[in-house]
Amino acid sequence: MSHSVQLTPPLVGFNNITSFNIAQTALDTLRAAVGGRLFPGVPLAYPCFHNEGGADCHTVQSHYLNETYRTDNFGAFINTQWETCQSTGAQCLLDPSDPTNPKTTSEHCELGSIAQYFIDVRGASDVVAAFKFSRESGTPLVIKNTGHDYKGRSSAPNSIALWMHNLKNMTYNSDFVPQSCSISQPAATFGAGVQWAEAYQFADAHNITLVGGSDRSVGVVGGWLQGGGHSVLSNTMGLGVDRVLQFKIVTPDGVLRVVNECQNRDLFFALRGGGGGTFGVVLEATVLASPPVALQAVIVSWATPNRTLTAELWNIMADNGLAWAADGWGGFSMAELAILVNPTLNLGQATASVAPLIDFGNQLQQEGVSGVQAVVTTFPTFFAFFDAFTLQHVAIVGAPVALASRLIPKSNLRTPADRSALVDAFLHTNDAAPGMIIQLTPPTSYAYQPGATSITEAWRSSVYHVTAVASWAWNATTTEKREAYHSASSAIDNLRNITADAAYLNEADVYEPNHEIAFWGSNYRHLLEIKQKYDPSNLLDCWQCVGWNPQSSRFSCYL
Repeated sequence: MSHSVQLTPPLVGFNNITSFNIAQTALDTLRAAVGGRLFPGVPLAYPCFHNEGGADCHTVQSHYLNETYRTDNFGAFINTQWETCQSTGAQCLLDPSDPTNPKTTSEHCELGSIAQYFIDVRGASDVVAAFKFSRESGTPLVIKNTGHDYKGRSSAPNSIALWMHNLKNMTYNSDFVPQSCSISQPAATFGAGVQWAEAYQFADAHNITLVGGSDRSVGVVGGWLQGGGHSVLSNTMGLGVDRVLQFKIVTPDGVLRVVNECQNRDLFFALRGGGGGTFGVVLEATVLASPPVALQAVIVSWATPNRTLTAELWNIMADNGLAWAADGWGGFSMAELAILVNPTLNLGQATASVAPLIDFGNQLQQEGVSGVQAVVTTFPTFFAFFDAFTLQHVAIVGAPVALASRLIPKSNLRTPADRSALVDAFLHTNDAAPGMIIQLTPPTSYAYQPGATSITEAWRSSVYHVTAVASWAWNATTTEKREAYHSASSAIDNLRNITADAAYLNEADVYEPNHEIAFWGSNYRHLLEIKQKYDPSNLLDCWQCVGWNPQSSRFSCYL
């Protein structure tokens, strides 16, 4: 006989209003099968609702906006709406503008969309047991590592989560041969819980270069890699999916599979761009390791917003965009900033290539513009650049964020009229969503193997990947939350209106229209066939993922 299971041990002051009608004996069996590592999901802010003046609450308040602290705690997400049930208002949050604000703890502390229980995964047998439990009980499963997910795919109400965060194995092999293959390459293997800050330190210690994310808390093996994985090095060195050599994955039938170009090739195709949390649970991945590269860098920035100067900067970028892409430049630009890096040119070549940008920076200095930096420098390794860059540029942490994105093809930079229209759209997008980022991260110059990956083909013909954001208060109304999502989406409409239908699935509008084409182009139908082959019962499902069921109760907390 089934009965509702209480969180154990009981949490004083915690209002768990979700229904989790699973027989206690079934949970006990699962707990035994996973070595006792089945734990109740608890919101990060719970200690402040239980004992506001206590040491545990002070620790949470002090680290509430710290991305590393958040990724180390199961009940926390980088962006906090995914800890809540947005449709009902159930939540347990602090005020990100002042985590000590006493008004927050006068509210109820509710589980929201955090999984009711989670398994601290340490191996394949834990995943096999979870699939068996989900199949027999009908309980939804979610896969969570860092909680750095802009679309909420790693949380769901009334679910059991597979927390991959403690799979931290890292190895380097200078002569790695994928199983059943014959050609060796230098490669690094990472467990599903490794994050990019850890991976870059490992790479630096082994004198190799990895192509990875620009945020230290993002996971190496999960959604970043399986969704495409872009980097400032991607222009010349490829996306993450171009460089992965092998996966180890447990599919929903409970089988541990080794996946590469020599075996399980359909899954290899699917995992190289089809998205995380969809085809199985990846335990580790092996990626190509390249020799060390020095990066030439040009940085131009100023302190005070000035739309005229922003327009001038972005016109310079657009006028030179195709040439700079061909020269191997990657990087970022915001309204008062441009950071360009190049792994292929020497300092003299780099200086000549981006002379218009350097001249612009010198002009700003001569005009006495406030807070101008105009720097041309060399970083001896990618790790040196990453370490310097991430000290000043961190994604929004501890607050709700709505994101939308667009891939910008070469065709939008062909003629003066095209470039003028693009810059105008950039300016209007930034007006509507300040903080827009132009990212020079598509693999524009990379020689890829057609048909090997399942990302949208538009990545290969794009020059920029652009994101826009909107946020809201911790205590916003449902209407205000909807307005923020609409604001991000309508801001990116300025670019949707002049570009092909293509976006990066990991950083896309939560309500991306025509998402199957935007994320996967002509690859979607084949991806759906692979999904139905390996997961016919749809044990794994996530928002706007391949084969998703929008009517599922697991999505009841979305707006």
